[in-house]
Amino acid sequence: MKINIRAEAPQDYTAIREANDKAFEQQNEGRLIEALRALPEFIPELSLVAEHHGKIIGHILFSPVEIRGKQTVHQALALAPMAVLPEYQGRGIGTQLVEEGLRQARQMGFGAVIVLGHEWFYPRFGFRPASRWNIRSPFPVPDAAFLALELRQGALQGVKGMVKYLRPFEEV
Repeated sequence: MKINIRAEAPQDYTAIREANDKAFEQQNEGRLIEALRALPEFIPELSLVAEHHGKIIGHILFSPVEIRGKQTVHQALALAPMAVLPEYQGRGIGTQLVEEGLRQARQMGFGAVIVLGHEWFYPRFGFRPASRWNIRSPFPVPDAAFLALELRQGALQGVKGMVKYLRPFEEV
């Protein structure tokens, strides 16, 4: 399926919320995106939409996170959320969104990405259990679902600690 992937624009906000609300069958992700967008740390170039014949059918967002060790703090990105309208799922749109988002993040100089997601989906992009690097989630999750990816060889070498998400992740 031929789609266009681009950075979000203000006129996309309603369609982005709708795509997330429908994909997740709830409103938490839509509220999360709006709260993240209001922060100075928000990176508009890493909020991407998938467009098909002018209609927003998917969205992916990458936000800054910290990996806090006992004496060090490392910067990374969190991939969350990622959504495709239900009627367009299973057509490779999510894969294209992830690939383009990772490409953009790498191009912008980011070293690593963390994701809490399906262990059957994200490993195809190179994600591995974050525990491999002694990186922990701030909340209880299955090891196989809390994943990390080095965008740059060795970016997570020597990094260990707990991931600290931006405040809206705790509030929504």
